[in-house]
Amino acid sequence: MTDNHQQPILEVKDLKKHYPIIKGFNRKLVGYTKAVDGVSFAVPTAHTLGLVGESGCGKSTTGHCIMRGIEPTAGQVIFHDRERGPIDVAQADPNMLRHVRLNMQMVFQDPSSSMNPRMTVFDIVSEPLTVNNVARGKDLQDRVAELLRVVGLLPEHMHRFPHAFSGGQRQRIAVARSLALRPQFIIADEPVSALDVSIQAQTLNLLQDLQEQFDLSYLFISHDLSVVEHVSDVVAVMYVGKLAEMAETEELYHNPKHPYTEALLSSVPNPDPGVVKNRIVLAGEVPSPRKPPTGCYFHPRCNYAVSDCAENAPPLREISPGHTVACHLADKLTLRGVTAVRI
Repeated sequence: MTDNHQQPILEVKDLKKHYPIIKGFNRKLVGYTKAVDGVSFAVPTAHTLGLVGESGCGKSTTGHCIMRGIEPTAGQVIFHDRERGPIDVAQADPNMLRHVRLNMQMVFQDPSSSMNPRMTVFDIVSEPLTVNNVARGKDLQDRVAELLRVVGLLPEHMHRFPHAFSGGQRQRIAVARSLALRPQFIIADEPVSALDVSIQAQTLNLLQDLQEQFDLSYLFISHDLSVVEHVSDVVAVMYVGKLAEMAETEELYHNPKHPYTEALLSSVPNPDPGVVKNRIVLAGEVPSPRKPPTGCYFHPRCNYAVSDCAENAPPLREISPGHTVACHLADKLTLRGVTAVRI
């Protein structure tokens, strides 16, 4: 008998989102903004894949393309539905997409802007249940009360409006809404970046507890490597619409193989004042996805670049079991992870 946890719940294959650039009176097509440019990864069942990178690298666009909130330009998004088996979300018709979204939900970055301020907490959390005819009347009230308890809020809070809650409480309401239909998979798009540090920790612990309780799988999108290290089993690093590196969390943080990953890890703060950090400051600016450089997109900022890097784009290849990297020099470089020198 096959263990479902051995099979990924989501497989993204060569996903692309290119926005056309139109100019002039004749509305001429002059190029494309390649927000997501050939991204491939898999999310293990009941585990968390962290997707990290600088602002504008395509992380959130990737998440929205997976949900079909944004229509992808090309590629496959295979979701392993518990009832209907593998479904290509990118090609699903409206009826199939409606079914997929029962088992795939999203938690947005800013809970304030993702909620209608004129709706009560009961209306917000119960909306997925009523729209999909899952519960009515007393059963609906009981389901909402239970969801609020699960995320650490009181059932009597259900008749208040969002403005009456703190940022952390509003994010808990957003999590309760995402759990209403008992999904298999949740995309968390920067779910703690708008919260205070102490509230961040509470929210992250809540997400991990819920994962264990409901056997959930997460795609956790963030720019904060400290947060991603805390919650993720596997980490994928994006740069200008492409994957630079992907590996299990401990392997990637302690044995990076891409110079961009090394630079990102050097910026991770350490609370111990007795630790010396050797931060790598990258030269130049992040290239525009409208006009990326030739070859490896990172080569103009890379301290290790050679002529081949400027001429040929490196493929994403596996250099050790479960560790993939897009770098011509990955086999030759010895890069620093999050280890530091003690004073």
